[in-house]
Amino acid sequence: MMPGSWQALKRCLRSQKIAIEMPTTGMTTATTVTLEPEPVPLDVKVILIGQRDTFYLLQQMDLDFNELFKVAADFDEVIDWSEETTLQFCRLLGSIAQKAADCALTAAACAEVIERAARLTDDRERLTLRIAVLADLIREASYWAQKDETNPIQATHIRKAIAEQIRRLDRIRERMHEQILRETILIDTKGEAVGQINGLSVLQIGAFAFGKPTRISARSRVGSGEVADIEREVYLGGSLHSKGVLILSGFLSSRYARNAPISMSASLVFEQSYGGVDGDSASSTELYALLSSLADVPIRQGLAVTGSVSQNGDVQAIGGVNEKIEGFFDICKARGLTGDQGVLIPLANVKHLMLRTDVVEACKEGRFAVYPVSHVDEGIELLTGVPAGARADDGLFPADTINRMVEDKLTAFAEMRRRFISTTHADV
Repeated sequence: MMPGSWQALKRCLRSQKIAIEMPTTGMTTATTVTLEPEPVPLDVKVILIGQRDTFYLLQQMDLDFNELFKVAADFDEVIDWSEETTLQFCRLLGSIAQKAADCALTAAACAEVIERAARLTDDRERLTLRIAVLADLIREASYWAQKDETNPIQATHIRKAIAEQIRRLDRIRERMHEQILRETILIDTKGEAVGQINGLSVLQIGAFAFGKPTRISARSRVGSGEVADIEREVYLGGSLHSKGVLILSGFLSSRYARNAPISMSASLVFEQSYGGVDGDSASSTELYALLSSLADVPIRQGLAVTGSVSQNGDVQAIGGVNEKIEGFFDICKARGLTGDQGVLIPLANVKHLMLRTDVVEACKEGRFAVYPVSHVDEGIELLTGVPAGARADDGLFPADTINRMVEDKLTAFAEMRRRFISTTHADV
């Protein structure tokens, strides 16, 4: 922003003198002679505070940087949430309220702000150190307290301030939810369907993030073992999403085709998706849809799913779990909660749950549910109501289980492909 200032700073630190120069010094070949004041002796310590990206960029691009600034300190933006930090945080919030808003906070109001600090980290075991954000929240809450002519600030004022902060930024979220509720974008929240499932994604617009349900469908048929990712084929799928689909293929091959090649072709697609898709957080969702298609068993549409999957079928942690759950909850709530609706999340994400009060209350009352799962077998049982089944000593899955149905279908595909190839060669 100020050309030449960085070079001038380095010259001063090297020479330990401040030389008063023209702004164009060193930037022109002109040799005009002017009177110059004597340099001023300089004996200071310079501390640079900034973003990590800037630090690493200077380290890489400027050879003088490491010589002039030898001591680096990388500060964390979060702290552990414990009894000790809770007490310290309450004292800090009280001083902020006194200085910024000339008022006090009740214990319940402090609790609300601390929960907000945990929500900003997406972790119920951590608290954010973005104090400026919390100070702005307290200032806004003090406004609502003044409107109610109350002092100190109550918990209701903190919740009101949070709701207003969201309301000012949620125009796009409301329009997207409106498209779903008007059935322009098709998302089912009741009933059952084969090869169709509700996935969850997170959209970030500035400082505001929100969840958006997306329908994912899968179709399977006889083929040569390819799982076609339609998003990738049309260059809408990112590398991480493509990685998730390839991992999914690895799981299918290792579980169901240990002694013969998979004779199946399948296609996966995010329905009514007109932008880029990236990340592997939908890989377990896509796997459930594919298993449903192969087993010909319907999936409950009142459930939505998030989570990545390993080649062993383990469901792995993802980001934005709170926003994803709340995004599907908002759609279900607008249509009417039935008690059969909910979201499947990875078990590893339980420690990240910091959900809105209305979602927590709905779960307590049994009108909505959050199901933590650690393996795809757990998830497919919840989604279909049919046991997944474990391979027995004879090498077969039990009858009338999802895994048996899938394996039988793949065996049938292999036989159909073998007969087709044999018939084709005989005709030739």
